[in-house]
Amino acid sequence: MVQASRVILTATEEVTLGEPAADAVARAATERDAKKVFILSSSHLNRNTNEIARIEAALGSRHAGTHDGIQPHAPRSDVLKAAAHARELGADFVVTVGGGSVTDAGKIMLICLKHNITTIEQFDDYRTRVDDDGNMIMPVFSGPDIRAVCVPTTLSGGEFNPLSGATDERIKQKQAYTQREMVPVMVVLDPAITVHTPEWLWLSTGVRSVDHATETLASHMSNDFADGIADSALRLLAEGLPRVKADPSDLDARLKCQVGAWQSMIPIIAGVPMGASHAIGHVLGGTCDVPHGHTSCVMSPYVQAFNLPVNADRQKRISACLGDASRPASELLDQLIRGLGMPRTLKEVGVTEKDLNLVAEYTLEDIWGRTNPRPIRTADDVMQILRTAMG
Repeated sequence: MVQASRVILTATEEVTLGEPAADAVARAATERDAKKVFILSSSHLNRNTNEIARIEAALGSRHAGTHDGIQPHAPRSDVLKAAAHARELGADFVVTVGGGSVTDAGKIMLICLKHNITTIEQFDDYRTRVDDDGNMIMPVFSGPDIRAVCVPTTLSGGEFNPLSGATDERIKQKQAYTQREMVPVMVVLDPAITVHTPEWLWLSTGVRSVDHATETLASHMSNDFADGIADSALRLLAEGLPRVKADPSDLDARLKCQVGAWQSMIPIIAGVPMGASHAIGHVLGGTCDVPHGHTSCVMSPYVQAFNLPVNADRQKRISACLGDASRPASELLDQLIRGLGMPRTLKEVGVTEKDLNLVAEYTLEDIWGRTNPRPIRTADDVMQILRTAMG
């Protein structure tokens, strides 16, 4: 019996592979005749390397200004500051250079500029919510007038997804925003610029992309298109991440990781919902300040073990991608993640017993809290996973 499904496409028009970031950004600005290009950068790249200066020089007179200082999980106040700076400069094109928080802030910033969001409270009108039945309530609003180019330096993959996250500091909850044209018009995959990314950040966000691929392959709501791309993503990441761990200067391995991260996002963009690892991960980030990639390093194997009674056949493909179809996916994921030197328990990332109840409650409010293969209906269901993950 054929299961009907849809593949949703985004408004990204171009992805470059291996072209130097400065050259690609300058070309994009010229092609769009941008006069006032605003760069939103990671603080590390802007203050400790010459990579941003290279992009500024390549832009020449088209460069209007550069802003850094986005904190992890993109607090609303940081997004507002960036938007205010871009508004002040009259920006007509945006370039983001950095990790997932910078990328998310840049995408949401475009909505702030379009809809004149100037206060933290105004964000509430644009964020996605989940109702009591687990249905996503997505506000409908106009897309940005200004488009962006993304130069990612980590592997979380958010540059390919219109869905973006920012944290409401008032309640310490990371929340979602989405609109089709929030995605960059172009993504620049330049492995050379990623050599400045700290090893733990590169590898842990790579595991985040592994999590994208595994939760696709584990989902009963996936399809042949999404499964095929997730399969390729997982194999590229399983090869590339250990190679970069062994030799950080291996640019071919870095590009394999970048392509794997891109492929891992396609099923999500296309409409395949993620499961409990992502839902819990969003909460661990926004509420417990756990780095984005570390959330998947901890949760992914435990969630696959939790789901095994309901999707064992689908998990065999995960195991095959990781090199041994006869072994449980959770064990192989644990082996890969430990081999990269990443944390594997909630205790290792600073989560305590007193945090668990709130994490469980917030997980039910997450956009993917109710789409796990093994149904999660109550906070007690979430607690079952969290307690195994405490270590």
